[in-house]
Amino acid sequence: MAMLSILIFPVIVLSFTAIASVTSFGQAGISNPGPHGLTQILYAYTSAAGNNGSAFNGINSNTNWYNNSLAVAMLLGRFFAVVPILAIAGNLAQKKAVAESAGTFPVTTPLFSTLLVSTVLIVGALTFFPVLSLGPILEHLQMTAGKLF
Repeated sequence: MAMLSILIFPVIVLSFTAIASVTSFGQAGISNPGPHGLTQILYAYTSAAGNNGSAFNGINSNTNWYNNSLAVAMLLGRFFAVVPILAIAGNLAQKKAVAESAGTFPVTTPLFSTLLVSTVLIVGALTFFPVLSLGPILEHLQMTAGKLF
């Protein structure tokens, strides 16, 4: 359940971004083709699924496709991420307290904090770095090479 709650957000964002970037109705809203257009689409869906709903400069999100798909992404991002967390909370509430033993992993040590932060950073980097390398990083490299769209 914990892995499901972690993976729901990237699956929503990347699925809608992939559909919008390869279809004609998704590409109709971007003002700048190429890497900047991919960044516009990615930011719109990331923002919608992350409960903000803003759009990157230059994307025309006032089309039927973007109005409906951003609304669905926002709905899925808000509610589908909560369901596995509530299931975990329900399971934890039903468990009985047991005494600590030699096999208990303490959650108040710097080791636990380091492992938790490292896991969040690694999952986030592995999820979004490929798309970010196709968008802003590629756009910056093209800009330094003098190639603009």
